[in-house]
Amino acid sequence: MRLRTILAAAALAALAACATRPPPPKPAARPPAATEATLCPACPSQPEIAAALARLRAAFAEAVPQNDPVTAPDRSPVWIALARQALSQAHTLLLSPQLVVVVDRNPSVQRLAIVLANPFGPWAMIGGGKVSTGEAGVHGNYITPTGVFTHDGGILDYRALGTFNQYHVRGLGITGMRVWDFGWQTAERGWGPPGEPGQIRMLLHATDPDALEPLLGRPTSEGCIHVSTAMNRFLDHHGVLDRDYEMLAHYDPAYGAVLLPDRDPSLLAGDKLVVVDSLAPLAPPR
Repeated sequence: MRLRTILAAAALAALAACATRPPPPKPAARPPAATEATLCPACPSQPEIAAALARLRAAFAEAVPQNDPVTAPDRSPVWIALARQALSQAHTLLLSPQLVVVVDRNPSVQRLAIVLANPFGPWAMIGGGKVSTGEAGVHGNYITPTGVFTHDGGILDYRALGTFNQYHVRGLGITGMRVWDFGWQTAERGWGPPGEPGQIRMLLHATDPDALEPLLGRPTSEGCIHVSTAMNRFLDHHGVLDRDYEMLAHYDPAYGAVLLPDRDPSLLAGDKLVVVDSLAPLAPPR
């Protein structure tokens, strides 16, 4: 009887201890999932991006002749993949949706494509056209370097004067054509021992519409990137590479003087020129 009393008392004591034990803490609330609005509150919404993309495509179809199967809409997955790979290889992180100009220097391609790089949604292609990059085998020429080149306003662009050189060629195109300047870059010489490096001034510009524009689609330049007059005007008018220039123009009239007074800058304007070579596989990321 005494043993039962002791056991009952022990059980009551244990129950009392359990009753006074504080409840376990509640699990910490999970932070809200990151969204486009939280990561980039100043970025356009996806509906705004879709509307701007549609406007650009319509303007491109009207401004630039569309008869090139290499940059036709069904080839957009190829161009988007090239852009993604090159940006990843260069460890370039895009924090907002923006247009990227992609150039394939492969001698059998020699094309440019305007790609919408969208870190929060689907990527897309606006259109493209023929280019000319550095021609090998000619003394003084350089092979256009690959990589990601930023047009951040650190160097002031300029416009062609339409003057003829000693070969009676307007090397930068007709008067008023835009010249995008990406500064001094290391490039492989197009002559002498293979792989010998040198320095070139990396430019993206138009060329003589009569003498050299018919040669677009094959390497004929000294190392710069030649585009058609129509492509030059489209890139310039819609500010495809002028995101930083538009901001700088508010503070420095020198930048505003470069930009067209009647321009229609896109909401999706960017600052990246990507040069790839689809003939050579990209090196694995370091």
